[in-house]
Amino acid sequence: MRRQGQELSKEECEEILTNQPRGVLALLGDYDYPYAVPMSHVFVNDKIYFHGANKGHKKDAVTKYSKCSYCVLDDGVKASDSWWYTFKSVIVFGNIRILADRDEKIEALTYLGDKFFPSHEDTVDEINRLLDRTEVYEITIEHMSGKIVQEK
Repeated sequence: MRRQGQELSKEECEEILTNQPRGVLALLGDYDYPYAVPMSHVFVNDKIYFHGANKGHKKDAVTKYSKCSYCVLDDGVKASDSWWYTFKSVIVFGNIRILADRDEKIEALTYLGDKFFPSHEDTVDEINRLLDRTEVYEITIEHMSGKIVQEK
């Protein structure tokens, strides 16, 4: 990181990954174009999990090339006397894979569902309904950095 004074601690980065619901996943797409897609995630045991359809551009990109990055922003705080926001961001670099083991998929989907659905019962119902049509992606983090930024 170029500006050391803006750097977030590992704990601050993990807090953002844990508490924020969404980020942007960046992959190497068709014809080596960057492919960035907004995703809802869960951060558990130093891994990041997503779900998606079992066909499509994201799956093709992950299958072709496992390196990825993932960027998450917090909501930021607007300065009361100005136009700018101060916000924190985290970027993760790592390897992404599609979970093949049924039990691993169910475990990751349970973490995801319990983060987003109103009840655990809703999570179980959705997993039972959609498991066979759903891919689950796992990022193993190799490097992570975060910073605090003022937009001005």
